[in-house]
Amino acid sequence: MKEDFRSIEFAPGKVLSVETGRIAKQADGSVVVKMGDTMVLCTAVSAKEPKPGQDFFPLTVDHKESFSAAGRFPGGFMKREGRSNEKEILSSRLIDRVLRPLFPKGYVCDTQVISSVISSDDEHDGDVLGGVGASLAVHLSDIPFDGPMAEVRVGRVDGEFIINPTVTELKDSDIDMIVGGTEDSILMIEGEMEEISEAEMLNAIKAAHGAIKKLCDFQNELRKELGKEKREFVSPTLPEDVESKVSELASDKIKEVVNIGLGKEEYNAKIREVKDEVMEALESEEYDDDQLSVAKKVLGNIEKEELRNMILEKGRRIDGRATDEIRDIWTQVSYMPRTHGSAIFTRGETQALVSATLGTRRDEQSVDTLFDQEAKQFYLHYSFPPYSVGEAGFLRGPGRREIGHGHLAERSLRMMMPTFEEFGYVIRIISDITESNGSSSMASVCGGSMALMDAGVPIKKPVAGIAMGMIVGKDNTAILSDIRGEEDFMGDMDFKTAGTSDGITACQMDMKVQGISFETIEEALEQAHKGRLHILGEMAKTISSPKESISQYAPQFLRMEIDGSDIGAVIGPGGKVIQTLQKETGTEIMIEEDDKGKGQITISANDLDKAEEAKKRIKMIVGHLEEGATYKGVVKSIKDFGAFVEVAPGKDGLLHISEIDHTRVEKVTDYLSLGDEIEVKLLKVEHGGKLRLSRKALIEKED
Repeated sequence: MKEDFRSIEFAPGKVLSVETGRIAKQADGSVVVKMGDTMVLCTAVSAKEPKPGQDFFPLTVDHKESFSAAGRFPGGFMKREGRSNEKEILSSRLIDRVLRPLFPKGYVCDTQVISSVISSDDEHDGDVLGGVGASLAVHLSDIPFDGPMAEVRVGRVDGEFIINPTVTELKDSDIDMIVGGTEDSILMIEGEMEEISEAEMLNAIKAAHGAIKKLCDFQNELRKELGKEKREFVSPTLPEDVESKVSELASDKIKEVVNIGLGKEEYNAKIREVKDEVMEALESEEYDDDQLSVAKKVLGNIEKEELRNMILEKGRRIDGRATDEIRDIWTQVSYMPRTHGSAIFTRGETQALVSATLGTRRDEQSVDTLFDQEAKQFYLHYSFPPYSVGEAGFLRGPGRREIGHGHLAERSLRMMMPTFEEFGYVIRIISDITESNGSSSMASVCGGSMALMDAGVPIKKPVAGIAMGMIVGKDNTAILSDIRGEEDFMGDMDFKTAGTSDGITACQMDMKVQGISFETIEEALEQAHKGRLHILGEMAKTISSPKESISQYAPQFLRMEIDGSDIGAVIGPGGKVIQTLQKETGTEIMIEEDDKGKGQITISANDLDKAEEAKKRIKMIVGHLEEGATYKGVVKSIKDFGAFVEVAPGKDGLLHISEIDHTRVEKVTDYLSLGDEIEVKLLKVEHGGKLRLSRKALIEKED
């Protein structure tokens, strides 16, 4: 490729620039994409020949964000970027999901696409730029590709759609959605929104597609001038003799099983039985290993085709449901007694066991990425153990799928969460998928909503999610509500929407085919809306609003405000005062100075009495002492005339010898020793803040 530079205004005020031929020239394709001062280097490399026996497309997409791009150092001890963070993983998935369907069927050469943010202006996110750059790197290369594609972000401020809004513009936006597609079709949608209607969402998709078409035309122009000649590639075909033999042995039997209407286990068992019979018959006729491998592919193709035909021709699904029918739902809350909130959400053969945990400010999740350094106060973790699909496997850390599903469920609920100022708790949800047969991320949304209400979190409205599917035939299209695993595998669309009874809060769509009309997307949205309302109704039979009180096992909170000038006194030299106070009262104390110069204090404990004690002692430290109140103190020194008692860190008062007991006291040491914990009453706060204490005022006088 020769050195070149081009720009395009693909939306009002939005200019994207592309440079190629300067950097990474040994890659099969490389470009630098730029908006503002954000620059993303995208490269594509693909092996010339597939590995022997390779029968799937090994595509790897990695989006990397270097802190140096923004002139920053990584946080923490290690000052070097390590494993991908969640933001990078999610951005990689966004690119992969649009790019992958555009490689020709049967192409199985190792392929790697890397998107690297090399400069960042803190306003233009490199994720969607990486999508455009990845497409262009492949499109200009000699790698077989049915693109180009493009990705854009859609926001809406004051009712006006904004394409690729800046970080600042997004703060005022009620939509944050990424749309990917070709000049003819939408292939991917992912985002969150503030309860928008289906019509509003469709308009946002249309606005995005207008920009996508311009970006695709731009890429085609660049290819005409700068692109390499594509490698010769012919999609492999299956040997006709093996295909016809397998079809003869299996087609009728598979069709019979498909049409029975079975659950997951029964269906899989019968299909496996048919396939085993066919393979045994072929082995007895001495088919070689290559032919047997082909036979397995043919069996999969026959099953897929029969499933699709049944739905398209009869409007009937594997388990006997109609296309718009939702599987049976049962739910339960408060299942786990010691969690702060819990729920079981079961839909068909998919089940989520969900817990909600309430924590203090210390439990915030630290975030350190190029575009986000604020700690998270609400987060959701999704787990998919192997037993959920009846398999044995290693338990490792979360993979890309788990992170992606958890992120979708989290953003589905986030819009309905109270602010920290309103509720005061950091909240963590864990969704363990204990059974799986499709749509486990949406089960996590439903279960998460119920667990939050069970925990007493004042969410604005309950949230439910549903996964939609689509089968595209030659003459008709079938839209499926609440898809199960087989329908996801053999279908042409996976469209998840989550929201309340009043609107959508999050969505995710992946298309496996091109050419889907906006009318079809609109129909899918409306069918999803009906399904969501049905699911919300089933959830409401168990719980429909947050509990009025939180769990007795959750941290208890008290809040108070002090003058900014008193913050230092509460903290003490080197934190000594506040550390002592926390240790002696069994509390956690957080102090922050607000924009008005006031000290905002949050006291948390597992017992409200402990928090009250800490609050009382803080009042004493800052001079907010209540005459007549009782305080617990420690004897710090003993004199002939009495004792000095510390009633709060750094606050001593005089317990005069005459106030020790109702009887005459000759020696203070007859009643008190150093280190004794005693209760005293504050008689008076004298000029200069001196405290006069009494012990005898709390002792009943004998007649």
